[in-house]
Amino acid sequence: MILRPEAPADAAAIRSVTAAAFAGAPHASGTEAAIPDALRDAGALTLSLVAEEAGQVLCHVAFSPVLINGQDLGWLGLGPLSVAPEHQRRGIGGRLVAAGLERLRAGGAAGCVVLGDPDYYTRFGFLADPRLRYPAAPARYFLHIAFAGPVPQGVVAYHPAFGA
Repeated sequence: MILRPEAPADAAAIRSVTAAAFAGAPHASGTEAAIPDALRDAGALTLSLVAEEAGQVLCHVAFSPVLINGQDLGWLGLGPLSVAPEHQRRGIGGRLVAAGLERLRAGGAAGCVVLGDPDYYTRFGFLADPRLRYPAAPARYFLHIAFAGPVPQGVVAYHPAFGA
């Protein structure tokens, strides 16, 4: 298994893995596969990692800037995280998330937010805090991890690509 930054040739495979990973998921909007492309096109894909095996992309994770109270405070949003259905529950997504968070820390990011299952993301150090919120979702599913400085308070906005 190789964990690496995405390459230009990976875009179609990332789209395919993301579409398959979210197909039929009860929380899916149906737009998830378009998000990495829209972020990439907007120059807002801060970090994009893939896990590949035998030349096949099995997993993808994207990180992009978020605004807190309308300001860029050096925080990023994790998502989407996509694992090809036939490779789920093997720890691949977790390895990719951990690698991404390590790169964000090393790169000087202040913190990261994620909208997702707290039972999954708390293992990486993510916590819910009602002072940092995303009004479009229940508070328990909106989590953060701080890398430097205090946790800001306010409303988080993802890049417009998430409305794709």
